[in-house]
Amino acid sequence: MPEIHLDGAEITVLKAIGLGGTSVSGDTLIERIPGLEEAEIMDTLRGLITLGYLMSDKRSLYDLKDVAIANFHVNSGYARELKEALDPRLRQKPRKSRRVRRE
Repeated sequence: MPEIHLDGAEITVLKAIGLGGTSVSGDTLIERIPGLEEAEIMDTLRGLITLGYLMSDKRSLYDLKDVAIANFHVNSGYARELKEALDPRLRQKPRKSRRVRRE
């Protein structure tokens, strides 16, 4: 699987939602990311949903009113890769073979 690269706004949104698989209401999400402008929030959410990293129960998000009434959660299929993208120390190192060559 290709490595995931996230920008600052995407990292902020994903941390506000959490990677544990629980759902977060739009109101709570907006409260947790006060430093982002409305346009940046909308672009970031649409991008994450388009890529499949984020799931929403509302199909169309046009403004913050739509975001406020929606619920969001991280796609569980990408949770591990997103955790690694947020914290590079979690990247798994290639495992060494258990086989031992005997001479």
